[in-house]
Amino acid sequence: MQNADKLNNALENLSDKDHYIFSVSDFYQLFPKITPAALGMLLSRAAKSGIFERICKGFYIYPEAPYERGFELYHTAARLREDTFCYLSLESVLSEAGVISQIPLGWITLMTEGRSGVINCGKYGKIEFIHTKKNPENLSGRLIYDKRYKLWRASLSLALEDMRSAQRPLDLIDTEDKNESV
Repeated sequence: MQNADKLNNALENLSDKDHYIFSVSDFYQLFPKITPAALGMLLSRAAKSGIFERICKGFYIYPEAPYERGFELYHTAARLREDTFCYLSLESVLSEAGVISQIPLGWITLMTEGRSGVINCGKYGKIEFIHTKKNPENLSGRLIYDKRYKLWRASLSLALEDMRSAQRPLDLIDTEDKNESV
């Protein structure tokens, strides 16, 4: 069996509603004897032929999987920092709660123990990571796990605190008639 056929069959068999984003390292399990250069070439050709789409460096999305559309950025962020503490915060949380007047479409913001940076995910949008020195143990009760996003999410008060500590503009914040005190 050709490697491209093996890859396509594996994606068909392994993908589902929860597993549709794959990293390069996931494919080493499928092709344990392949060199990094050969795997890179195989993945590049597979993306060009439409077997899957490159979402960002080192990550691919299998569009034939039966997943719920619209959460690709969130799920990619979860995969990108799966070994590092991070949580959805800042404008993303405040916008979703209606606390800021402008909704950042195609852009999500997360706080992370890892390094800061913006990851371009092509047609899906961008993921912004902002470094924080906050200890996860000190945030107990201020974070909730959001199953839709597969990420921890800040409370409104924590998101506002993060806005201040990240020195983000606060002029768009509307604190009237909100469920949680900001």
